[in-house]
Amino acid sequence: MKNPIDLRIGGVPEHFNLPWQIALEENAFSELPATIQWTDYAGGTGAMAADLREGKLDVAMLLTEGAVADIIRGSNYRIVSLYVDSPLLWGIHVHADSPFQEIQDLKGCTYAVSRYGSGSHLMAFVDAKSREWPTKNLKFETVGTLEGAREALANKTADAFLWEKFMTKPLVDSGEWRRIEERPTPWPCFVVVVREEIMDQHAELVSGVLQVVRRYGQQLKFDPEAPTLIARRYGLKPEDAKTWWDDVRWANNSIVPVLMLEEVMNTLMRINLIPEKVLPEKLCYEAALLV
Repeated sequence: MKNPIDLRIGGVPEHFNLPWQIALEENAFSELPATIQWTDYAGGTGAMAADLREGKLDVAMLLTEGAVADIIRGSNYRIVSLYVDSPLLWGIHVHADSPFQEIQDLKGCTYAVSRYGSGSHLMAFVDAKSREWPTKNLKFETVGTLEGAREALANKTADAFLWEKFMTKPLVDSGEWRRIEERPTPWPCFVVVVREEIMDQHAELVSGVLQVVRRYGQQLKFDPEAPTLIARRYGLKPEDAKTWWDDVRWANNSIVPVLMLEEVMNTLMRINLIPEKVLPEKLCYEAALLV
């Protein structure tokens, strides 16, 4: 076997990436000529995109809208496949002591975001636009992580925060936050992106790694004990873990729908977060099966 390649892979520390965690724990990549170095990114898509651009990360599970926006703006990576092809359900949260009671109260508020270009940033625009609120002067407070958002909402440096509903549900259940609305993404929520240099040199290896992860994703999806495992690992109530598991779908192939990419670009254009649309082929590698 050739000397193994160090492959630096990242994702959010959430239940979506449990297939990666289990595969790593079970040494499932041992037959491949690679040493997998996984990093949890509490800062989300924006933090991973920054490290990809700086050559500190090779492969990442990014929110679809964040990846598309960054690629169009000139990033050094592209999409190789979907990772999770079900939508993400965002909760719109305020602190328990906040004067905001209903979603319309948030018009003109300050949103906490993990960083600019992150999902929490982009989805604040998507939500405001869907409600026909002016988006030109939306206000943001950069907080880095979920813990930073907790501090910002408690200290009133921000008013609202969008984050995955089930990962924030313990904060809602404890009475620290209130969730006043939900916002599903209208497209599959996560894609796999790879830096161009890595894909040029190691496309076959990347394909092999993704085949392993897809296998673990399908095993997890059809394991009746999975909700118990998810609840234990991520501090969720068993019934919440079961609800999330029922709805999540990990991709099991390289298909990337063209109409989905078009919808993402159309949405990003409407809220002025990309300068132009591009051909879907410009967003993806040839290994992605555009349909």
